[in-house]
Amino acid sequence: MREKIILSVGQLARSARQILEKNFSQVWVEGELSNFARPQSGHWYFTLKDKSAQLRCAMFAGRNRSVKFKPQDGLKVLLRGKVSLYEGRGDFQIIVDRLEPAGEGALRLAFEQLKNQLEQEGLFAQERKRILPVYPRHLAIISSGTGAAYQDVLSVIQRRYPSVQISLMPVAVQGPDSESQVLKALSILYRWVVDSQPPPDLQNSNPPDLLLLTRGGGSLEDLWTFNLETVARELANCAIPAVSAIGHETDFTITDFVADLRAPTPSAAAEIITPDASELIRHFARIEQSLRSQIRRSLIFHQQQLQILNKQLVHPGQKLQQQMQALDDASQRLDKSFVHALAQMKNTLTQAKTRLLAYNPQKELQHARSELRHLHERLLQEMQYALQNANARVMAGSRALHTVSPLETLARGYSIVTRPNDVDDSPWRAAIKSVQNVAPGEVVNTHFIDGHISSVVQSISPLENDKSD
Repeated sequence: MREKIILSVGQLARSARQILEKNFSQVWVEGELSNFARPQSGHWYFTLKDKSAQLRCAMFAGRNRSVKFKPQDGLKVLLRGKVSLYEGRGDFQIIVDRLEPAGEGALRLAFEQLKNQLEQEGLFAQERKRILPVYPRHLAIISSGTGAAYQDVLSVIQRRYPSVQISLMPVAVQGPDSESQVLKALSILYRWVVDSQPPPDLQNSNPPDLLLLTRGGGSLEDLWTFNLETVARELANCAIPAVSAIGHETDFTITDFVADLRAPTPSAAAEIITPDASELIRHFARIEQSLRSQIRRSLIFHQQQLQILNKQLVHPGQKLQQQMQALDDASQRLDKSFVHALAQMKNTLTQAKTRLLAYNPQKELQHARSELRHLHERLLQEMQYALQNANARVMAGSRALHTVSPLETLARGYSIVTRPNDVDDSPWRAAIKSVQNVAPGEVVNTHFIDGHISSVVQSISPLENDKSD
């Protein structure tokens, strides 16, 4: 009889989880979202269901940051994850590491969500829209150079407004390289307009003053490059007015909302951005006729004015006589004024000379020189007196110093006793002043005026009064 194997609840749950995770480490499942929850932890918890079953799912914060759309109940999704078991409740669940909308509805959902996001940010606001130039001088076109859309645009422009300069910036309008090529073209255009850095093949061209972003029709997936957030934001940063003409009249892309103007088709865009040359010619003809009429009326008016002025014209001889007489009067007044001014200047000069003589500094200078000599003599006397006093003080100090000098004492036959270690340039500083400061057998130095001797103390004989002490 086989022995029973009894497991705890935790052991069984753990074993089941390990088996599930080993055998279902990566599965793809399609279903409908329900009971979607987003707690403060940032993790996502929801149920995936279809007509016959439902599964609990968890997608942790580190993974759900890469999801490009906003999950909501009722949305059909496709997810990838591993099957597991939450031991705490014994719940069968899927740990999700990738989540995306299912089918073409995924693109439509991503389109709507990005459209709502950019609209809330104000990228579609009407006040951002710029007015297109009425008579564009240089048109930049970002499109496929081999596409029918570009050829349609050229055909319309050649018919309506052939004088405009056109610069094609060729890009792939769909496929894996489309996004990077469109972004690069928009970046080159920005540097061309803002930083005056034209492309190498257009070095001598003025910067464009209008942009047309266009391509032909196709499915939502074919047009997806123009629904990307990166392209939309780069187009919003465009330095010149931009027109978006993507696909057919019923097709709408994110760039249509971001651009300054949306055209239903490429041909319609060419019609919108260019004036009609024939209409311009008729307009200029009307302006010419109006100018001719105005000039004719102006000539008639001025001829009439000239006739009136001719009748009022005075003979130039009379004018000349009046001017000559006025000149004579002015000359006489000038002469009188000059004589009067000269007399005034002479009078002013005389008065200034008199005042100058009254303030002649010669006397003050002589007085200052005399005072300087007197002060110089006093200075010499004071210096001589101070020098004598200083010499006297030095002599007195020298005599006083000589009186207390030990050298004078040594010269009279006295000596100074020190220990050998005390021998230096000033032996009296450590002089032995009492017999109490030495002991028998100690070596001492005796200093004379002309040298010193070393000796050993044999005995010590204090004075009688010292012994009594």
